[in-house]
Amino acid sequence: MKRKKLIALFAVLTMTAGLITGCGTSGNTEESAASVDEGAAGEETAVDEGAAEETASEAEPAGEAEAVTIWYYWETEGHQVALDQVIQEYNSSQSNYEVSAKYVPFADFKKQLSIGASADELPDIAILDSPDHASYVEMGIFEDITGKFDVGNYYEGTVNSCTVDDKLYGVPFGVNCLALYYNEDMLSAAGCEVPTTWDELMTTAKALTTDSVTGLALCSVQNEEGTFNFVPWLWSTGATSYDINNENGIRALSFIQSLINEGVMSKECINWTQGDVMNQFIAGNVAMMENGPWQIPTMQSEAPDLNWKVTLIPKDSEYSSVLGGENYAVISGGNVEGALDFLTYATSEEQVKFMMDKFGYISADKTIAANQFAADSPYQPFVEELNYAMPRGPLAEWPSVSDAISLAFNQVITGTATPEDAAAEAQATIDGIVK
Repeated sequence: MKRKKLIALFAVLTMTAGLITGCGTSGNTEESAASVDEGAAGEETAVDEGAAEETASEAEPAGEAEAVTIWYYWETEGHQVALDQVIQEYNSSQSNYEVSAKYVPFADFKKQLSIGASADELPDIAILDSPDHASYVEMGIFEDITGKFDVGNYYEGTVNSCTVDDKLYGVPFGVNCLALYYNEDMLSAAGCEVPTTWDELMTTAKALTTDSVTGLALCSVQNEEGTFNFVPWLWSTGATSYDINNENGIRALSFIQSLINEGVMSKECINWTQGDVMNQFIAGNVAMMENGPWQIPTMQSEAPDLNWKVTLIPKDSEYSSVLGGENYAVISGGNVEGALDFLTYATSEEQVKFMMDKFGYISADKTIAANQFAADSPYQPFVEELNYAMPRGPLAEWPSVSDAISLAFNQVITGTATPEDAAAEAQATIDGIVK
């Protein structure tokens, strides 16, 4: 209890200002401040209740199962049901711990963790978006589990996403990346081969574009989702997320701009989420799309007669993709032993295969991923793509870097800035963040 209180104090001091500012944009500044104040005002009560809980715990008979709580942000019912099944099976398999899970909306996840720290109401395990991991580590709420959990067989990029200063602060849950889907019938009718390079992609996209079909689509909204879809093109040139104002970064922005100028990608992509892009592909309005494996279950159920396949994202100088997915994190000062015991169970091959199948994800454990799918499975190209995929960050300030990148990406699509000017503006912002 005391350890959580120290963590809570640190989290509140570092996060309160950001919370109030962020909520102020939607007119909720006073409400947010009140929430933080309520957390502080209720601290004495929380201490008293905590002391009462400890006293009650001491009075409980030996062998009483210890509680382990999990917070997650998945709103998809299938995801929730799958996690619940694993939890119930774990609870039935032993009597030392009783695991339960709570849904927290994605938009509120960071806020709830920081406020939960102030009120000593943190979970024991958090399942969070991998690029956010480093920022939580900086808050000081995660347990260093270096040497306590073996991630030696996991994809390097997934481990890097939860590693800070050579210390392990999490366990990759499941992983995904982006690849290129294509309508096989459309390519065949146009006499096109599957593209492997940018030049080939442009040629193929032009051949596939008609009055009612655009050759290519990728989510280009101005937020993290848009950044997620752009960085494989940026990284394929040899540029990094932090060094965009150079020949390579400008070439990536110029290529995206050329897709728009040549009419093979619609400007409407700035309004399309990844789900929207998938719907356009299913409807036959798009011949090729950049998207992730989580769309496969939906496509198989909603468009069983659509003839499509998946391949690597065409390259400039090197193949590239971006890591997505979630990580488990153990909360420092919580039921660390119980959390690790559950994670050992949940990351076993049987449980991982079950959850990855329900989620449309790939195991972060390479040994499991290698045998997760049949050779002709549409998931198999994503497994290959993982060899070229990198994480966003890890950097506590990644959200701000991401904003600069997605702005540049949008500016060249809408024509409000040249690739050179967009790259220069993004670089100035990024330099102010990381240098």
